[in-house]
Amino acid sequence: MKNLIAADIHKIHPIRTLLLCGIALLLIAASNFAVAAEPVLELAFSKQRQKLARADLLRHPDVRTISVPLDVSYKRKMEYRALPLKSILRNLHGISTVQFKSNDGFVANIPTELLSGASEPWLAIEPANAPWPELKPGGRSAGAFYLVWIAPEKSNITPEFWPYQLVAISESAALAERYPHILPDRALQKDSAEYRGMQVYVTHCASCHQINGGGDAKLGPDLNLPFNPTEYFQADFLRKYIRDPAAVRHWPQMTMPGFSPSVMDDTQLDDLLAYLRHMARRKQLAADTSN
Repeated sequence: MKNLIAADIHKIHPIRTLLLCGIALLLIAASNFAVAAEPVLELAFSKQRQKLARADLLRHPDVRTISVPLDVSYKRKMEYRALPLKSILRNLHGISTVQFKSNDGFVANIPTELLSGASEPWLAIEPANAPWPELKPGGRSAGAFYLVWIAPEKSNITPEFWPYQLVAISESAALAERYPHILPDRALQKDSAEYRGMQVYVTHCASCHQINGGGDAKLGPDLNLPFNPTEYFQADFLRKYIRDPAAVRHWPQMTMPGFSPSVMDDTQLDDLLAYLRHMARRKQLAADTSN
Protein backbone atom coordinates (compact mmCIF):
# COMPACT_ATOMS: atom_id res chain seq x y z
CA MET A 1 0.00 0.00 0.00
CA LYS A 2 2.80 2.40 0.94
CA ASN A 3 4.46 1.69 -2.38
CA LEU A 4 1.21 2.50 -4.22
CA ILE A 5 0.81 5.82 -2.35
CA ALA A 6 4.42 6.73 -3.08
CA ALA A 7 3.86 5.94 -6.75
CA ASP A 8 0.79 8.16 -6.82
CA ILE A 9 2.74 11.00 -5.18
CA HIS A 10 5.47 10.72 -7.80
CA LYS A 11 2.77 10.97 -10.46
CA ILE A 12 1.26 14.09 -8.88
CA HIS A 13 4.49 15.98 -8.21
CA PRO A 14 5.42 16.54 -11.90
CA ILE A 15 1.91 17.90 -12.58
CA ARG A 16 2.10 20.18 -9.54
CA THR A 17 5.53 21.35 -10.68
CA LEU A 18 4.21 22.16 -14.14
CA LEU A 19 1.29 24.09 -12.65
CA LEU A 20 3.59 26.09 -10.38
CA CYS A 21 5.89 26.86 -13.30
CA GLY A 22 2.92 27.97 -15.39
CA ILE A 23 1.69 30.28 -12.64
CA ALA A 24 5.18 31.72 -12.24
CA LEU A 25 5.43 32.39 -15.98
CA LEU A 26 2.03 34.09 -15.96
CA LEU A 27 3.10 36.31 -13.07
CA ILE A 28 6.31 37.24 -14.88
CA ALA A 29 4.39 37.98 -18.07
CA ALA A 30 1.89 40.13 -16.14
CA SER A 31 4.76 41.99 -14.50
CA ASN A 32 6.44 42.61 -17.86
CA PHE A 33 3.16 43.82 -19.35
CA ALA A 34 2.67 46.25 -16.49
CA VAL A 35 6.17 47.65 -17.07
CA ALA A 36 5.58 47.88 -20.82
CA ALA A 37 2.23 49.62 -20.30
CA GLU A 38 3.74 52.39 -18.16
CA PRO A 39 3.82 55.54 -20.37
CA VAL A 40 7.31 56.70 -21.24
CA LEU A 41 8.49 60.03 -22.63
CA GLU A 42 11.65 59.92 -24.74
CA LEU A 43 14.14 62.81 -24.78
CA ALA A 44 16.44 62.82 -27.82
CA PHE A 45 19.06 65.55 -27.61
CA SER A 46 22.75 65.36 -28.49
CA LYS A 47 23.65 66.04 -24.85
CA GLN A 48 20.66 64.38 -23.21
CA ARG A 49 19.13 61.04 -24.12
CA GLN A 50 16.65 59.60 -21.66
CA LYS A 51 13.45 57.62 -21.38
CA LEU A 52 11.36 59.02 -18.55
CA ALA A 53 8.58 56.90 -17.04
CA ARG A 54 5.42 58.57 -15.78
CA ALA A 55 5.83 57.30 -12.22
CA ASP A 56 9.37 58.67 -12.04
CA LEU A 57 8.33 62.07 -13.39
CA LEU A 58 5.51 62.32 -10.85
CA ARG A 59 8.08 61.78 -8.09
CA HIS A 60 10.27 64.63 -9.35
CA PRO A 61 10.78 67.24 -6.59
CA ASP A 62 9.68 70.09 -8.89
CA VAL A 63 6.23 68.62 -9.60
CA ARG A 64 3.43 71.01 -8.64
CA THR A 65 -0.34 71.27 -9.02
CA ILE A 66 -0.97 74.06 -11.51
CA SER A 67 -4.14 75.72 -12.76
CA VAL A 68 -4.71 76.53 -16.44
CA PRO A 69 -7.58 79.05 -16.66
CA LEU A 70 -8.54 78.21 -20.26
CA ASP A 71 -7.03 74.99 -21.53
CA VAL A 72 -6.73 74.94 -25.33
CA SER A 73 -7.69 71.27 -25.67
CA TYR A 74 -10.41 71.03 -23.03
CA LYS A 75 -11.80 74.55 -23.59
CA ARG A 76 -12.16 75.12 -19.85
CA LYS A 77 -10.23 75.54 -16.64
CA MET A 78 -8.05 72.54 -15.81
CA GLU A 79 -5.73 71.56 -12.98
CA TYR A 80 -2.72 69.32 -13.54
CA ARG A 81 0.15 67.68 -11.73
CA ALA A 82 2.93 69.21 -13.80
CA LEU A 83 6.63 69.80 -14.05
CA PRO A 84 8.32 72.96 -15.40
CA LEU A 85 9.73 71.98 -18.78
CA LYS A 86 13.09 73.45 -17.81
CA SER A 87 13.32 70.83 -15.04
CA ILE A 88 13.77 68.05 -17.59
CA LEU A 89 15.31 69.89 -20.57
CA ARG A 90 18.59 70.81 -18.99
CA ASN A 91 20.57 72.49 -21.78
CA LEU A 92 19.01 74.11 -24.85
CA HIS A 93 22.01 76.29 -25.68
CA GLY A 94 22.65 76.32 -29.43
CA ILE A 95 19.34 74.60 -30.26
CA SER A 96 17.00 76.64 -32.48
CA THR A 97 13.91 74.43 -32.35
CA VAL A 98 12.51 71.81 -30.00
CA GLN A 99 10.27 69.19 -31.55
CA PHE A 100 7.32 67.67 -29.65
CA LYS A 101 5.94 64.49 -31.21
CA SER A 102 2.53 63.00 -30.38
CA ASN A 103 1.51 59.39 -30.89
CA ASP A 104 -1.05 60.29 -33.59
CA GLY A 105 1.48 61.90 -35.96
CA PHE A 106 1.04 65.49 -34.76
CA VAL A 107 4.37 67.32 -34.53
CA ALA A 108 4.95 70.74 -32.97
CA ASN A 109 8.24 72.45 -33.83
CA ILE A 110 8.56 75.17 -31.20
CA PRO A 111 11.29 77.85 -31.38
CA THR A 112 13.55 77.58 -28.35
CA GLU A 113 13.17 81.29 -27.65
CA LEU A 114 9.48 80.72 -26.88
CA LEU A 115 10.33 78.01 -24.35
CA SER A 116 12.42 80.48 -22.39
CA GLY A 117 10.16 83.50 -22.91
CA ALA A 118 7.51 85.22 -20.82
CA SER A 119 5.02 82.34 -21.14
CA GLU A 120 5.87 79.32 -18.98
CA PRO A 121 5.82 75.82 -20.57
CA TRP A 122 4.91 72.95 -18.23
CA LEU A 123 4.78 69.21 -18.81
CA ALA A 124 1.43 68.03 -17.45
CA ILE A 125 1.50 64.40 -16.33
CA GLU A 126 -1.65 62.28 -16.08
CA PRO A 127 -1.62 60.15 -12.90
CA ALA A 128 -2.62 56.52 -13.41
CA ASN A 129 -5.11 56.70 -10.53
CA ALA A 130 -6.63 60.04 -11.58
CA PRO A 131 -7.15 60.01 -15.36
CA TRP A 132 -8.05 63.21 -17.18
CA PRO A 133 -11.33 63.61 -19.09
CA GLU A 134 -11.70 62.28 -22.61
CA LEU A 135 -11.05 64.84 -25.34
CA LYS A 136 -14.01 63.41 -27.26
CA PRO A 137 -16.75 61.05 -26.03
CA GLY A 138 -15.42 57.51 -26.20
CA GLY A 139 -11.92 58.72 -27.04
CA ARG A 140 -8.68 59.25 -25.18
CA SER A 141 -7.56 61.97 -22.81
CA ALA A 142 -4.71 64.40 -23.51
CA GLY A 143 -2.35 62.23 -21.45
CA ALA A 144 -0.17 60.75 -20.41
CA PHE A 145 2.05 63.77 -21.25
CA TYR A 146 0.78 67.17 -22.40
CA LEU A 147 2.58 70.49 -22.95
CA VAL A 148 0.58 73.28 -21.32
CA TRP A 149 1.36 76.97 -20.77
CA ILE A 150 0.99 79.47 -17.96
CA ALA A 151 0.18 82.97 -19.31
CA PRO A 152 0.31 81.92 -23.01
CA GLU A 153 -0.87 85.36 -24.08
CA LYS A 154 2.45 86.92 -23.02
CA SER A 155 4.32 85.22 -25.88
CA ASN A 156 1.33 84.76 -28.22
CA ILE A 157 1.43 80.97 -27.88
CA THR A 158 -0.79 79.43 -30.57
CA PRO A 159 -3.02 76.34 -30.08
CA GLU A 160 -0.60 74.26 -32.18
CA PHE A 161 1.99 74.73 -29.46
CA TRP A 162 -0.10 72.74 -26.94
CA PRO A 163 0.73 69.18 -28.14
CA TYR A 164 -0.85 66.35 -26.16
CA GLN A 165 -0.38 62.56 -25.99
CA LEU A 166 3.34 63.24 -26.23
CA VAL A 167 5.76 60.40 -26.84
CA ALA A 168 9.02 62.24 -27.63
CA ILE A 169 10.80 65.58 -27.29
CA SER A 170 13.92 66.24 -29.37
CA GLU A 171 16.14 68.96 -30.77
CA SER A 172 15.68 70.02 -34.36
CA ALA A 173 16.75 72.52 -36.99
CA ALA A 174 14.13 74.88 -38.41
CA LEU A 175 11.64 73.20 -40.75
CA ALA A 176 12.70 75.16 -43.86
CA GLU A 177 16.34 74.18 -43.29
CA ARG A 178 15.49 70.49 -43.23
CA TYR A 179 12.88 70.62 -45.99
CA PRO A 180 13.91 73.30 -48.53
CA HIS A 181 11.16 72.17 -50.91
CA ILE A 182 8.61 74.02 -48.74
CA LEU A 183 10.33 77.30 -49.61
CA PRO A 184 8.82 79.75 -52.11
CA ASP A 185 10.82 80.88 -55.13
CA ARG A 186 14.12 82.28 -53.84
CA ALA A 187 13.79 85.19 -56.29
CA LEU A 188 10.94 86.56 -54.17
CA GLN A 189 11.61 89.13 -51.48
CA LYS A 190 11.78 87.70 -47.96
CA ASP A 191 9.02 90.11 -46.89
CA SER A 192 6.72 89.06 -49.75
CA ALA A 193 3.26 87.67 -49.04
CA GLU A 194 4.46 84.24 -50.15
CA TYR A 195 7.34 84.15 -47.66
CA ARG A 196 5.17 85.55 -44.88
CA GLY A 197 2.60 82.90 -45.79
CA MET A 198 5.21 80.17 -45.43
CA GLN A 199 5.81 81.33 -41.86
CA VAL A 200 2.05 81.15 -41.22
CA TYR A 201 2.08 77.60 -42.62
CA VAL A 202 5.04 76.63 -40.40
CA THR A 203 3.36 78.05 -37.29
CA HIS A 204 -0.21 76.90 -37.83
CA CYS A 205 -0.30 74.10 -40.43
CA ALA A 206 2.96 72.15 -40.32
CA SER A 207 1.96 70.40 -37.10
CA CYS A 208 -0.46 68.27 -39.14
CA HIS A 209 0.42 68.77 -42.82
CA GLN A 210 3.33 68.50 -45.22
CA ILE A 211 4.06 70.51 -48.37
CA ASN A 212 5.54 68.70 -51.38
CA GLY A 213 6.26 65.75 -49.10
CA GLY A 214 8.35 68.00 -46.85
CA GLY A 215 7.64 68.08 -43.13
CA ASP A 216 7.50 65.99 -39.99
CA ALA A 217 3.75 65.62 -39.44
CA LYS A 218 1.69 62.70 -40.69
CA LEU A 219 -1.74 63.50 -39.33
CA GLY A 220 -3.29 65.43 -42.22
CA PRO A 221 -2.92 65.32 -46.03
CA ASP A 222 -0.12 66.97 -47.98
CA LEU A 223 -1.17 70.51 -48.96
CA ASN A 224 0.35 70.42 -52.44
CA LEU A 225 0.53 66.82 -53.65
CA PRO A 226 -1.21 65.59 -55.62
CA PHE A 227 -3.35 68.75 -55.52
CA ASN A 228 -3.26 72.00 -53.62
CA PRO A 229 -6.46 73.08 -51.77
CA THR A 230 -6.49 76.27 -53.87
CA GLU A 231 -7.03 73.99 -56.88
CA TYR A 232 -10.12 72.21 -55.60
CA PHE A 233 -11.72 74.73 -53.22
CA GLN A 234 -13.48 77.87 -54.36
CA ALA A 235 -11.64 80.81 -52.81
CA ASP A 236 -14.45 81.86 -50.47
CA PHE A 237 -15.05 78.31 -49.28
CA LEU A 238 -11.36 77.70 -48.66
CA ARG A 239 -11.24 80.80 -46.50
CA LYS A 240 -14.37 79.65 -44.68
CA TYR A 241 -12.95 76.14 -44.29
CA ILE A 242 -9.79 77.44 -42.60
CA ARG A 243 -11.85 79.59 -40.24
CA ASP A 244 -14.46 76.91 -39.42
CA PRO A 245 -13.94 73.45 -40.99
CA ALA A 246 -17.20 72.01 -39.63
CA ALA A 247 -19.17 74.75 -41.42
CA VAL A 248 -17.96 73.40 -44.79
CA ARG A 249 -17.75 69.64 -44.27
CA HIS A 250 -17.95 67.22 -41.40
CA TRP A 251 -16.91 63.64 -40.67
CA PRO A 252 -16.65 61.68 -37.41
CA GLN A 253 -12.83 61.60 -37.30
CA MET A 254 -12.39 65.29 -38.09
CA THR A 255 -9.51 66.73 -36.06
CA MET A 256 -8.73 70.00 -37.87
CA PRO A 257 -9.36 73.03 -35.65
CA GLY A 258 -10.72 76.31 -36.93
CA PHE A 259 -8.43 79.33 -36.97
CA SER A 260 -10.29 82.31 -35.61
CA PRO A 261 -9.09 85.87 -36.30
CA SER A 262 -7.64 85.96 -32.78
CA VAL A 263 -5.32 83.07 -33.75
CA MET A 264 -4.74 83.88 -37.43
CA ASP A 265 -5.76 87.40 -38.43
CA ASP A 266 -7.04 88.33 -41.90
CA THR A 267 -3.63 89.51 -43.11
CA GLN A 268 -2.03 86.22 -42.07
CA LEU A 269 -4.81 84.29 -43.77
CA ASP A 270 -4.28 86.30 -46.97
CA ASP A 271 -0.55 85.53 -46.79
CA LEU A 272 -1.20 81.81 -46.23
CA LEU A 273 -3.46 81.67 -49.29
CA ALA A 274 -0.85 83.55 -51.35
CA TYR A 275 1.73 80.95 -50.29
CA LEU A 276 -0.55 78.03 -51.17
CA ARG A 277 -1.40 79.48 -54.59
CA HIS A 278 2.30 80.02 -55.25
CA MET A 279 3.25 76.50 -54.18
CA ALA A 280 0.59 75.01 -56.46
CA ARG A 281 2.88 76.10 -59.33
CA ARG A 282 6.02 74.60 -57.77
CA LYS A 283 5.26 70.87 -57.61
CA GLN A 284 7.79 69.74 -60.20
CA LEU A 285 10.54 71.89 -58.73
CA ALA A 286 9.78 70.42 -55.31
CA ALA A 287 10.06 66.90 -56.72
CA ASP A 288 13.42 67.72 -58.30
CA THR A 289 14.71 69.29 -55.09
CA SER A 290 13.73 66.30 -52.95
CA ASN A 291 15.57 63.80 -55.14
